[in-house]
Amino acid sequence: MKPLVSILIPCHNAAPYVGAAIESVIAQTWQTTQIIVVNDGSTDGSDKVLKKYVAERVRVVTPDKPLRSAAKSRNLAYEHSTGDFIKFFDADDLMHPKMVEHQIAKLNDLESDVASSGWGRFYRDDLATFKQNPQSVWRDMDARDWLIEAFADARPMMQPGMFLIPRNLIERAGGWDENLSLIDDFEFFARVLSLAGNVRFTPDVPLMYRSGLECSLSGRKSDAAIESAFHSLTRGTGHLLSARDDNAARRACANVLQDFIYAYYPRAHHLSAQIEVRVNELGGSDLTPDGPPKFQMLRKLIGWKLARRIQHMATPRP
Repeated sequence: MKPLVSILIPCHNAAPYVGAAIESVIAQTWQTTQIIVVNDGSTDGSDKVLKKYVAERVRVVTPDKPLRSAAKSRNLAYEHSTGDFIKFFDADDLMHPKMVEHQIAKLNDLESDVASSGWGRFYRDDLATFKQNPQSVWRDMDARDWLIEAFADARPMMQPGMFLIPRNLIERAGGWDENLSLIDDFEFFARVLSLAGNVRFTPDVPLMYRSGLECSLSGRKSDAAIESAFHSLTRGTGHLLSARDDNAARRACANVLQDFIYAYYPRAHHLSAQIEVRVNELGGSDLTPDGPPKFQMLRKLIGWKLARRIQHMATPRP
């Protein structure tokens, strides 16, 4: 019997995009799938869009009260799922039609490994803008080696739709941390991969990641979102270090944490101070701050902190 794959989609005010996301799932060459969408308090007509797909193997779960959380929506969808393998998939992304088939073939009934895919960005609705940027982790790797290599440049891509996960591995690792919002995927996949055996890469079946949306969660910079990023990074790096505490892992985790300081300066002083202590405990970071050419030029002349302040002041406010 073919294994059942549950594809779990949180949806909040995604009416312009969720139909295309679902259609990319329905079009999968692997048809032994279970599609569950949690409609979390949408007020933009998402319910009407979702209703069109109920006859096409799509189950829509509508909570009695808004969850106001992608993590809670994913956990609720998981509770309703029965698949042998799980793919969490965002309501504004698309997947290659052979992704699930190729990932199932890669896992070949393995219960400790995770399948991954490549990815690329496209902007708004224009797939002509789709472009991949190959990364060094696009290969078969030990799962902890994957985390170390992905963490090394401080901004690993851990978009949920890239991964296919055996159900028993999620049962061991636990569900999504419902106290997190911004970059909750970092903590979740760090936890899952710290317990996995290998990451098995499936080429030529990319995740198509929609970018440029004005209200995307990843673009939030509220105090609550920054605090979520702090907790996700500290917990996620802790998962890796619990599984492997050597020099390579410590330096990779230090780089991830150092990037928090670079990204949110001059805000979040108290959180950055805690991060700095942890970076020093790990032996320090060799990461340089990211930024456009003008920032990099200023950084070399006057230091990154003053250059970041100037960049911050020059950034138009919404």
